[in-house]
Amino acid sequence: MSWDCGLKYMFSGSPALQPGSMCILHDKEDLSRLEMVQRLAKDGCRFLQNHSKGSERTSEPQSDEAVRVCLRERGHDVLVLQRISSEQPDSSTDSVVSDRYMVVSGTPEKILEHLLSDLTLDDDQGTTPSKESDTLLDDFLLTYPVFMSTSDLCQALLGHYCTKRYRGKEDRKEALERKRKVLHLVSQWMTLCKNFLREVEHVKLFMKTLYRYVLDDLYEHPFLEKDVRELQKLYQLHRRHAVDEYSPQRKGKAPFHQLSLKENGLPSRGTQRETKEVLCHVYITMDSFLSMRANAGIVAQELLQAVAERMEVPLGKLVLVAVTYNEGRLLLQPQDRVFSDSLRPVGRLHVCRKDLGEVLNPFTDNSELQQRTARMLSLNTWDVAVALTNFDWTIFDSIHEQELVYFTFSRHSSSSHTVALELLLQRCNEVQLWVMTEVLLCPTLCKRVQLIKKFIKIAAHCKAQRNLNCFFAIIMGLNTAAVSRLGQTWEKIPGKFKKLFSELETITDPSLNHKAYRDSFKKMKAPKIPFPPLLLKDITFIHEGNKTFHDNLVNFEKLHMIADTVRLIRQCQKDHMGNGITQKSSSEVRAYIDYLHIIDNQQTLFELSHRLEPRA
Repeated sequence: MSWDCGLKYMFSGSPALQPGSMCILHDKEDLSRLEMVQRLAKDGCRFLQNHSKGSERTSEPQSDEAVRVCLRERGHDVLVLQRISSEQPDSSTDSVVSDRYMVVSGTPEKILEHLLSDLTLDDDQGTTPSKESDTLLDDFLLTYPVFMSTSDLCQALLGHYCTKRYRGKEDRKEALERKRKVLHLVSQWMTLCKNFLREVEHVKLFMKTLYRYVLDDLYEHPFLEKDVRELQKLYQLHRRHAVDEYSPQRKGKAPFHQLSLKENGLPSRGTQRETKEVLCHVYITMDSFLSMRANAGIVAQELLQAVAERMEVPLGKLVLVAVTYNEGRLLLQPQDRVFSDSLRPVGRLHVCRKDLGEVLNPFTDNSELQQRTARMLSLNTWDVAVALTNFDWTIFDSIHEQELVYFTFSRHSSSSHTVALELLLQRCNEVQLWVMTEVLLCPTLCKRVQLIKKFIKIAAHCKAQRNLNCFFAIIMGLNTAAVSRLGQTWEKIPGKFKKLFSELETITDPSLNHKAYRDSFKKMKAPKIPFPPLLLKDITFIHEGNKTFHDNLVNFEKLHMIADTVRLIRQCQKDHMGNGITQKSSSEVRAYIDYLHIIDNQQTLFELSHRLEPRA
């Protein structure tokens, strides 16, 4: 005899079924996958005994795509699920089709509760999630900051781990299963986020507390021994109070207060600014800056030394001034830090001459410009592309998928969660301006022709090296109005270079939602560097076109689409086949690429363009 659960249905696209009709869940399997329904029975859900025969269950076939189950608690919707069918491997057959429930919307607590109930454990105490539950878990971990804080998630997980609602010998196994599911989710969370949450105080406290709870449960549930070791492996916790002291063979358990905070806490790590690299802009004229990669803990003396060497100016003649955002001027002392703990500069950095109190003007005569152009023309195009790709890959490989979520939902507030993503976007803009600067500072026609040819070849090499970030930046730099208007220069470009440039341009064509780029990028093997602005455009389109909340319920369908998009970052970073993207680069080229001199004033760039080729 089976039991039916009376639930209200929500339908989309099925005119034969009306809202408010009853959902019949025939099998015990159905109820096990919706264990929260059993607890909701006391709050108004009706459970009816089914006396019909099993053959009558399929008398009215229903479309999985059309049917949605709405769970109500105290008269309010708390979770909306859609029933789907999935294939799972079986020992006796090739596969078994089972019914699962995909989250459509719900409260944060009920989404987490369904996620935990949807995980399955095999007989060997190993977690074997299906493709659907694995995707649900990944979606949740990538997008949870949208609808709940990290602190709330930590509290909710501790609540699920410590809840004591099972009694008796039979229910003890269920309690162990619940605890293992929570530990598996935590393990996946920390593995996914890597160092992304290591500095969050809530997470540190949560990990200490959870680790102690697991140790306390180890005597009663010896199967948790494997999970203790996993926690030690993931979070580098000390083993002094680990499995040996809490083994089942012990007759007594150590008191909770005997666990040392020092020995069971997370190991201390340096702050972000001591390990992170940033792109530093040092203005050497009022409208141009030197872009350099530097350690986030760099001090004024070190920065001045690097600028002096690049500009070939004695260090003793220079001072570093920060123009703050309220237009104040701060003279930085030699040991003053240039970046704050949030990896933001203390202000707009200017290098000035100590004697004159004025900014440098490094390009005062034509001979210096000729020397600059000659140096660029002497560099090998493939080596330049390699240096650009290595630079970009260092930044891109440090980007976490959640950075795109934070950037989309918190774009108006500066966040330390988006530092790497902002660096890559900044680098794309810098390379575009660098191309314009190099071309427009070249005083002679024949040298400008050689420079444009060189940049076309560098763009082609960047594409061959699967660096679409720099590829787009170079093509866009050559297509800007200040460069493209140089008719006399472009007329001198040989036909084969014009043809190559035209072919490269088609990849940047925005028509049909950038179809040419998407098709070309899809064919490239990973690892590869995408064009970040287009990726952010896709996420913003999903965000702006769909509500985040429906009737106070989280619209998880929207978050699934966003998670599916940001997973592209992970796919691009993986190197399954050993197709490494970085290569050994020339030290001379690397020294040049790491310190780009860029003019960022559009009016100045147009003035240079009209000075080279005046308007007719």
